[in-house]
Amino acid sequence: MRTKRAFKNLTHVCRILLAITFIFSGVVKTVDPWGTALKVSEYLTIYGWDSLQPYVMPFSIWLCGAELMMGLMLLFKVRIRLISIFAVCSMLIFTTITFLSATVLPVEDCGCFGEAMKLTPWETFIKNLCLLPMAVIVWWRYRPDRILSFSKLELALTVLFFSVAMGLGTYCYYHLPVLDFLPYKEGVNIREAMLEEQAMQDEEVETVLVYRNLKSGKLKEFSLEDTEWQDETKWEWVETRTASEHNVVKALISEFTVYNAKGDATEYLLTLPGRLYLFCITDLNAIPERCRLKLGDLADRAAMLGQSTVVLTPDPLYEQSSVRMGSVLVPCFNIDASTMKTMLRARNGVVVLDNGTITGKYNCLTLRLQ
Repeated sequence: MRTKRAFKNLTHVCRILLAITFIFSGVVKTVDPWGTALKVSEYLTIYGWDSLQPYVMPFSIWLCGAELMMGLMLLFKVRIRLISIFAVCSMLIFTTITFLSATVLPVEDCGCFGEAMKLTPWETFIKNLCLLPMAVIVWWRYRPDRILSFSKLELALTVLFFSVAMGLGTYCYYHLPVLDFLPYKEGVNIREAMLEEQAMQDEEVETVLVYRNLKSGKLKEFSLEDTEWQDETKWEWVETRTASEHNVVKALISEFTVYNAKGDATEYLLTLPGRLYLFCITDLNAIPERCRLKLGDLADRAAMLGQSTVVLTPDPLYEQSSVRMGSVLVPCFNIDASTMKTMLRARNGVVVLDNGTITGKYNCLTLRLQ
């Protein structure tokens, strides 16, 4: 009896931990379906499944929504046996993928917690290795239950959770992430953030001195503050190197650079006084007509108000220096594709700067002129 009660309590703890993990992971990815799609696209390329690239975005919305829905159903004990089967299968797949990512097919970041929390592949594998037996325990506890016997309340909750999960992902696809975990948030002054980040990186770089013990022949690392290495009768210098504690997986705002045939224009744009509209366009030759009309109207209105507009694109410009938007010739600049995707989670859209500070971001799909 005592053993049965202990197992029941263990199952309860495992169910709650699984639910919290799935909900957190699902929410931070559902609010940023573009980011999840980029990570899924990376995995498809690694595994040589590029033929599936056209389906990345709908799969991303479904995957994140399913994870959030699974967490909610675990938390509220809705059809636990059915959901525990999905949980076990999911953890088996995720554990296998993260093991491969940490060994034979390495990636920098698994993307399991979106941009909210960065884990290395090995950290993710260990996390999944802990969650997998929890999922098995929950499945084992509820395995006698009927799989598809939904009560009216369970059916209502299932429909509600599905609507919330898929609706949130779809909304954030057409608009922008409702929770922005990336460095280009509204309220950030890009130039000031770049200087702060660069200063932080400089502080995090540590000089490491490598010396060989003359007696044992073993190598040892010292910091500049150590004094033991100064004993020339005991230690022989081998090399000096720098080690950085900076997280290379993190998206860096210091990577923001814009340029054209005339050279780097980053400083010029970030110090431009007043309002500046950055028209972020993935492909200049494939702008949807509705988006082009919206950007043209915005460019015309900005010109009337004495405000500035520029086009940023990863598309090669060659000698092209401007593009017509409405009745205005808007200057064009190149930007790195990854930087633009980090700044604006949309294929085309607008980022608004006021004296270098981000005050608005808009997906061209839902851009409305005010």
